[in-house]
Amino acid sequence: MADAAPYIEDVAKYTDSVNEEVVETLVKNLASILGNADAKYVSCTDDSELDTVRTNFIANKLGEDDAEKARAAMSAVCDRMKEDRTKSRVTFYYLVAEELGALGKIA
Repeated sequence: MADAAPYIEDVAKYTDSVNEEVVETLVKNLASILGNADAKYVSCTDDSELDTVRTNFIANKLGEDDAEKARAAMSAVCDRMKEDRTKSRVTFYYLVAEELGALGKIA
């Protein structure tokens, strides 16, 4: 499994309180793609990728079926991370879950 420490540090750049257990769970769940340079990042300018995040993560993992609420959460996270050209998928997912009040559904 990938070391969660760098991801915990990255999440901490965007939020005051980091639930390390949630980050570790995300790293474990995403382990198969974190080695792929293309898949380990989220592109906020790629609508098809954001649709995939909405379907596979927000709807399927977090149980949020309201597409408008999901888009609003992703938009807020994209805005928070706008200075970072390489948006870590782990950090992005964490912040989206936080935005939706759904961190408890991960760990």
